[in-house]
Amino acid sequence: MNFIVVGCGRVGAELAFRLYKSGHQVVVVDQNEEAFHRIDPEFRGRTVHGEALRKDVLDRAGVDEADGLAAVTNSDTLNAVVAHAARTIYNLPMVVCRNYDPRLRGMLETFGIQIVGSTAWGAQRTEELMTGVSTRAVFSAGNGEVEVYDLVIPQEWHGRLWGDMCQGLAGFLPVAISRAGRAFLPTLDTRLEGGDVVNVSATFDGIKALRARIDTKAEA
Repeated sequence: MNFIVVGCGRVGAELAFRLYKSGHQVVVVDQNEEAFHRIDPEFRGRTVHGEALRKDVLDRAGVDEADGLAAVTNSDTLNAVVAHAARTIYNLPMVVCRNYDPRLRGMLETFGIQIVGSTAWGAQRTEELMTGVSTRAVFSAGNGEVEVYDLVIPQEWHGRLWGDMCQGLAGFLPVAISRAGRAFLPTLDTRLEGGDVVNVSATFDGIKALRARIDTKAEA
């Protein structure tokens, strides 16, 4: 596939090289020609020096033949404008926009663009690691609004039903239970065993409520 990476900072350089190593055709655009030195020497894609808001620069990058574009500069405004143009003018099927300032996330979301917000996601992930020892996130969807967690069932819940744990709570769905090296799909009638690992798809509020339910039982 053909991809354009706008911005050759640390993230852009790493993304471009990863896409190239995966077998894709990659073009990197940056207004600072020195920035291209950040890319791994093994990179064999193309680089285009110029301002990404200029039509001639995007034309030289091959936007008409591109399958996707990632706007990952250090400017939220520039990322938003370039991503919006790629989606609405050039009709690219996959457009991703990097977000630095969480306060501007609402503006970016109005464009209907896939957003990767390193600041918001990093803060949330750090909070999870600092406050939730019984769970850990193993997959993050979107901008971290929904994640898949490994939830370890404590001995205090041994023999109880999964439905008992879920009762009255919202914001999460069970994905699978791993027990003795094998996984299966849980139901509300599934009887839990201490040491079970439950994969749970949840919002941050949902997993907090589930942690609280587990901790309350453990303290009883």
